[in-house]
Amino acid sequence: MSTIEKKTNMLLVYPDYTDRDVTARATGGNYAEGLASISAVLKGAGHSVNLLHLIYLHSREDYQNKLKRLEKEHGHFDLIGFSVRTTAVPDSIKYIAWTKEVCPDAMIITGGYHSTLAPEEMIEIPGVDGVCIGDGEYAELELCDKLAAGEDYSAIESFWFRAKQSGELIKNPVRPLFQDIDVLPIPDFDLFDYKNLASMKVDTAIVLLSRGCLYNCTYCGNANFRSVYPNKKIYARFRTPENSILYLKTLLAKYPNIKFLNFRDAIFNMFAEWFDEFIELYKKEIHLPFTCNLRFDIITEDTVRRLKEAGCYTIDIGVETGDEDIRFNYLHRYQTDEMMINCSQWFHKYGIENLSYNIIGLPYEDIHKALKTIKLNARMKCDLAIPNIFYPYPGTELYKIAKDAGFLPDKLTPETRVPLVQKSFPEHEVLFIEAYFLHFIKRYKRAFDMPGKAGRAYEKWLDYRVTGRLVPRKFLVRLHDGYAKGRKSVKNLVINRLPGLYLKLRVAKHRKKAG
Repeated sequence: MSTIEKKTNMLLVYPDYTDRDVTARATGGNYAEGLASISAVLKGAGHSVNLLHLIYLHSREDYQNKLKRLEKEHGHFDLIGFSVRTTAVPDSIKYIAWTKEVCPDAMIITGGYHSTLAPEEMIEIPGVDGVCIGDGEYAELELCDKLAAGEDYSAIESFWFRAKQSGELIKNPVRPLFQDIDVLPIPDFDLFDYKNLASMKVDTAIVLLSRGCLYNCTYCGNANFRSVYPNKKIYARFRTPENSILYLKTLLAKYPNIKFLNFRDAIFNMFAEWFDEFIELYKKEIHLPFTCNLRFDIITEDTVRRLKEAGCYTIDIGVETGDEDIRFNYLHRYQTDEMMINCSQWFHKYGIENLSYNIIGLPYEDIHKALKTIKLNARMKCDLAIPNIFYPYPGTELYKIAKDAGFLPDKLTPETRVPLVQKSFPEHEVLFIEAYFLHFIKRYKRAFDMPGKAGRAYEKWLDYRVTGRLVPRKFLVRLHDGYAKGRKSVKNLVINRLPGLYLKLRVAKHRKKAG
């Protein structure tokens, strides 16, 4: 599309935090590929794009002062777009209201995960004029072009609009996916204060070379995102290997201090042919240490070996739950314990750290089933493990299962720590498992390494410490909360005030793994 003479001045607003402490300004926030991609497309067509990156919970005064300052620097904003994830909806409602007070004439739209999953909810937020569903680059480009030309925009595909005069709700169909994502320009990394992002404090770049996922895990929004498109069969797409290398070279040329790459693609080896071509190019032309996400049922030992040769030092992989019944029947992840343990042996063989992702507080779970997750991590000898408390994302199959079972309260607030209300797995037990997850993995590893009766006796003693009726779990959760707060403060201090020390420790660890 040719450059236009008149431009639309757009502001993107990105609420990017989970800690609700108003004074928490520890990091420079996180990179968002979708926003950088939208910015690149719009700027390439002559429009102006700026970012209000909210890295902590803002007060009304703080937020509006920043908005006024941006308007003073960049001029009146014609269009203001909010990127909204599900857990940020309550705060976004406030930010939108405060935005209307400062910029009453600006058109306000929302996009992102929640807008795609629940557009009917987003369009009802006071002040919202439109909701973008699915990929936003070319839908928003068309909107900016029409706003700049003073033309009617009400029929733009992938948008729902609320007509200002009549209040009529206009639901346009979602435009087809573009199969070749090489048509997208290299993202506008400079939209962000890139050098000060959280990951860049330890010389790490967040990278995303793909869109979508092939699988239908019930707790994940991908199945629902896929279903909104008329050509859903091509939902999972990668940049070509050559274009992926161009992406990386462009990023590294702009920020030569980058020493590590963190690939955030849903499944890095999702397409075998792409992986085979890309990993050889990467090994020859980039060869920086990196992390990536894999999936147990499509890993081979050769995959792990080649990742190691190319510089992979940590594999992130979803265990989710150690209970096979929940894993198969409720999560639709058809991977056995034996498969996971066998694959993990390859990670150890080639000296790659194994970071597992786990979900606690699933529908129909209890503390005994959650203990199976701890034990599976121990049998896999995971180097690192992250326990996440289940969040029911609207539109997902597991959300419907939880709702139909009566586990969902009438309202979830940002302060909610355990979303599901289950008599079989009360909140304090879920929080106890989350808090002491790593503690018990280490001890079960020790139990499983001990011989015969001694190992079984130690395992039985640990079982009691987790599930015993007399364990003071509520007290232990409060104790851990205080410890975790202090630990987080120390870590933030080291990363922000002593990043060189943190980086030296990380590099030394990588070199030790590399042999």
